[in-house]
Amino acid sequence: MLASIAHRVPPRGYGPWEQVASTLAEGLVARGHDVTLFATADSTTSGRLHAEAPAGYEEDPTVDAKVAEALHIAAVFERADRFDVISNQFDFLPLVFSRLTSTPVVTTIHGFSSERIVPVYRAYDDVAHYVAISDADRHPDLTYAATIHHGIDVDAFTPGAGDGGYLLFLGRIHPDKGTATAIEVARRAGLPLVVAGVVHDAAYHRREVLPHVDGDRVRYVGPVGPAERDRLLGGARALLHLVDFDEPFGLSVAEALVTGTPVVAYARGSMAELVRPGVSGFLVADVPGAVEAVAATAGVDRAACRADAVARFGADRMVDDYERLFARVAGAPSPASIASRSRTA
Repeated sequence: MLASIAHRVPPRGYGPWEQVASTLAEGLVARGHDVTLFATADSTTSGRLHAEAPAGYEEDPTVDAKVAEALHIAAVFERADRFDVISNQFDFLPLVFSRLTSTPVVTTIHGFSSERIVPVYRAYDDVAHYVAISDADRHPDLTYAATIHHGIDVDAFTPGAGDGGYLLFLGRIHPDKGTATAIEVARRAGLPLVVAGVVHDAAYHRREVLPHVDGDRVRYVGPVGPAERDRLLGGARALLHLVDFDEPFGLSVAEALVTGTPVVAYARGSMAELVRPGVSGFLVADVPGAVEAVAATAGVDRAACRADAVARFGADRMVDDYERLFARVAGAPSPASIASRSRTA
């Protein structure tokens, strides 16, 4: 399991790629698989841990990102013959080593940061096993082995009553994520807004967010850890996910739904695959539509919202999907087929 080393695994706060790698690794170990997690030295896993970097380069300024990533990726491929499958949860760079080993490399594409990285994926399309994290994020030039939605540890999220009386923005503070739009929608809806997340665009934060932060109608609480995230999600009347780009997946959306908190989202990217209108939230096209949807969230059955999300985004479902794919690309019988033969015998 080749994880990102921007943050530790699992992340203390922000780190969706690292969180997915951790959830998948732990799920596979729990099923009896021998998993080696390649991550930072301060990472934790119930499997084996191999580390080249002492800490995440986003967390420790003494870690040179390029050097650490080079050693990190090399460590996996120098040991490739020890493994049945390499699960690349890193990005496109490990692909350039994939012709140098007979061990199949399953690459989860966590979205395309730019069209400029697509040529690397295209160059290894003939030997790669690509996983899309949503059907919406599939690139027309690539061949995919599967679409596998992210899964989360649903037991880490508490059903909430939404009794905090506030709307919530949870994510990177960046124009793509629509923080300023969330502030405007909350203002028009007449509800306070809590903004939680790491600042990824300092100029945008200073210009579009901080002038509205008054500690009352708009509160900025910064990055939050698992316990505070759970509390904020469960207490929110709704999560606002009014993104200005085609969202590849949206882990915070799935997390909100698992607490029973409905989501009001722009109908872009994967949102139609995550949000079921009337059941778990609403898809809208503009700010006025979002304001109307906020009012309509009062009629959403939060227990039904949670039940739907648990069924679709639980960690077990994700582990099932990857387990079947790994068995297929490794040429091994799947756990389901083994169980079937056992029952027949």
